[in-house]
Amino acid sequence: MFRRRFAFAIACAMVATIPVAAHDLPQRHVMNAFVKLDEHRAHLVIRVPLDLLTSVRFPLNGQQIDLSTDSAAMQRALDAIAHDVALWEGATALRAANSQGRLSLPSDRSFERYEDAVAHVGEPLEPGTGIYSGQGFLDARFTYPIVSADSRFSIRTLVVAELRDYVKLALRYLPSNGTSSAFLISAQDGRVVLNPAWYQAAGAFVILGVEHILSGIDHLLFLLCLVIPVVRLRQVVPIVTAFTVAHSFTLIGSAYGVGPDGPWFPPFVETAIAATILYMALENILGGDVRRRWLITGIFGLVHGFGFSYGLKENLQFAGRHLLVSLLTFNVGIEIGQLAVLAVLLPVLLLLRRSALAGRAGVVVLSGIVAHTAWHWMIERGQALRTVRWPKMDLVALATLTRWVAGIALAALIAHWIVRRAGAFFSRRLAREHLS
Repeated sequence: MFRRRFAFAIACAMVATIPVAAHDLPQRHVMNAFVKLDEHRAHLVIRVPLDLLTSVRFPLNGQQIDLSTDSAAMQRALDAIAHDVALWEGATALRAANSQGRLSLPSDRSFERYEDAVAHVGEPLEPGTGIYSGQGFLDARFTYPIVSADSRFSIRTLVVAELRDYVKLALRYLPSNGTSSAFLISAQDGRVVLNPAWYQAAGAFVILGVEHILSGIDHLLFLLCLVIPVVRLRQVVPIVTAFTVAHSFTLIGSAYGVGPDGPWFPPFVETAIAATILYMALENILGGDVRRRWLITGIFGLVHGFGFSYGLKENLQFAGRHLLVSLLTFNVGIEIGQLAVLAVLLPVLLLLRRSALAGRAGVVVLSGIVAHTAWHWMIERGQALRTVRWPKMDLVALATLTRWVAGIALAALIAHWIVRRAGAFFSRRLAREHLS
């Protein structure tokens, strides 16, 4: 107990020395669009900033666009948009039966509602309107014949694809019957299904979960810290199970909007994740009790679940009506990735523990390397944390805190039950193997 408290005190002292700094966010170009379905037609109404139409040059009169001679340029612009923003019905690429476009001033706000956007595209420019080159918008409407409004529809944007994630398409999908959906996509997302079936959402989120854990170096380092001093599979199972249950709990809670909110929380979570890695590394160095590791792992897993939720947040738009299925399969993907990592990691650790880094020296050396990395992460991430304004403890914040305390207690009970069942199962299995 003394060693664990000592390690925690060292981690807290390190956090207190974090310097102050701030991070800048990149600016992005955003297009706005609606996809509306009728019984046998699909409508795409889209607003594209003129500086994104790099392949089209409108004729100029001085520094302003010559609106009296822009018909040919307008047709080229419509053709370019129809090519770069494509719709599919199932596996069939849709071709526009007709199209219509106009230029608009930067101050125009017609694209806040679908009906206003459609009406605006059909109106001519007022006489005397002046639009400067590279400013304003090109607003367009495309109509596509479709077989059925109940088909699966997908969309892809390649507008200035070389800028990848820096050009976004903010899309509102309006089916003929059902609830509308909002998307924010880029060229990196490829074809996005607007109304996915449950199995399409499930498959996509399993892959997303695997990719997320394999690309999350902080989560992988935490997993490494958990198993550095562990040499038996019977010890690994309850630890990984506790981590899984805990991060699933906070991940699902955050997706349903019951988690803490505000600009302070993401940097707090990132800093706390680095602190959990540092704590586990220090505990390995000081020789913590591995038999009770599942308990502290479960507590830290709650923090990592919030981290997973931020990685998932922008992708929940692709779940359609299958939010719970997507969350569960995302967790399945994370566990598949964890098992794949452990399948490689455990034999390598076993080999190191039996050769170059045998005994306690191996645990100390490996944990020291991880602790050094986690310490620098805490400093870097804490720079953003110390610049944000912390929330006031009002009734809403107190209610949220109470819900999470109760939820954490429930998650702890569930984890304790699962660990006991898993431990009993493996004990019986080992006993049968020993007798045989």
